[in-house]
Amino acid sequence: MEKVYIVDKEYDTQSFAEQKLAEGDYENCTFINCDFSNADISGVNFIECSFRGCNFSLVNSANTAWRNISFNDCKLLGVRFDQCKPLLFEVRFEKCLLNFSSFYKLKAKGTFFDDCVLHEVDFTEANLTEAIFKDCDLAGSVFDETNLEQADFRTALHYSIDPELNRIKKAKFSSDGIAGLLDKYDIEID
Repeated sequence: MEKVYIVDKEYDTQSFAEQKLAEGDYENCTFINCDFSNADISGVNFIECSFRGCNFSLVNSANTAWRNISFNDCKLLGVRFDQCKPLLFEVRFEKCLLNFSSFYKLKAKGTFFDDCVLHEVDFTEANLTEAIFKDCDLAGSVFDETNLEQADFRTALHYSIDPELNRIKKAKFSSDGIAGLLDKYDIEID
């Protein structure tokens, strides 16, 4: 099958769960209210694209490139970002639902999460240096051997991070969130 090269195209209210998105490069494209749930987008390269109100639940994104991508008000349940192309991986999430997704071993330096729900997300061994978790709910998310140096958790909620198992040098936390750094000690903080 021949690969496509699409530039500056807008997709509105399309279902790629039923009709597969053609493999190739999509540059500076906008996807609005599109359904990618359970779709296979493996081998697709997204470059400087924006996704608004899209559903990516359980999408197969193996070998997919996400380069300078913004997700706004999207549902990304169970997305395996760890299976994507790691080269030049750059994403931004605003008002997204990312429950059960995986960033395992992914280099995601400087990733911006704004007002997102990230329950049970796997950040094991990821590089999240300088990441920002603004107004995010991280209940049940796993940080293990994760590089969180200079990351910002000041307005994040419900995280549990073991400082002995993760790199947190110069990371920012609010005094209200300190309990999330002490969970393993099973102590009460007033």
